[in-house]
Amino acid sequence: MKKMLAFLALSLSLFTLSACGKSVADQDIAETSKETQQITWGVKYDTRLFGMMDVANGEVKGFDIDIARAITEKILGPEGSAVFVEVTSKTRIPLLKNGNIDAIIATMTITEERLQQVNFSDVYFDAGQSLLVHKDSGIKGIEDLGPDSTVLAVKGSTSVDNIKKLAPEAKILEWENYAECFTALQSGQGDAMTTDNAILLGMASQNPDYVLAGKSFTKEPYGIAINKGQDNFLKEVNDALAEMHKDGTYDKIYDKWFPESDDGRVAN
Repeated sequence: MKKMLAFLALSLSLFTLSACGKSVADQDIAETSKETQQITWGVKYDTRLFGMMDVANGEVKGFDIDIARAITEKILGPEGSAVFVEVTSKTRIPLLKNGNIDAIIATMTITEERLQQVNFSDVYFDAGQSLLVHKDSGIKGIEDLGPDSTVLAVKGSTSVDNIKKLAPEAKILEWENYAECFTALQSGQGDAMTTDNAILLGMASQNPDYVLAGKSFTKEPYGIAINKGQDNFLKEVNDALAEMHKDGTYDKIYDKWFPESDDGRVAN
């Protein structure tokens, strides 16, 4: 009898919860953000130029952060608040699906596979594979890589496959990580380092003797990920991005973080 009563109590509790309304993940963010006057963004804390925690003041800074703040202001007005939650490549989609964050702006490439789980905004950064070279190298782009060129890349990356296809005569040396790769470039073991231009821009920002050579030669556009079913919020984000391009806000933020490069700038 006690077990039966306990079961009935649990069933009534579950029914009451389901009848109370939608789960956090299902609530219309376009409406709730107006009520709370805030948008919660999932961002990286460890990606230079895009989202990096400043340990001196405990504030996360970067291109993604400033874009998120500007979108928040466009949607909610100057009193609106952008709240930032740290995500990684592994945790960002689960946190979005669970309703812990409203959107992801974290160097996230738009892919067909990810589009099965989330929706994406319009492109806000034209990422793609590029080359990092010494400013006096003479290499202006991938077309300058020949049999006398050595390209440095991380082991097992798609960057290696792309170089083999697009510069088949070039030699390739593979390293365990980006730090080893860049050290090898500095020590003259190669003529160019290759990976995503966002990573290379971060390296160049701290090493002025090194620059990106030419434009990106693959397409890996970054978008803002928003949960399925949040069409109203997706429209607000896209409208905000369009307005930022129109009034110069986007270019102002881009020039702040990438003053020496147009490689990832999205044209109006």
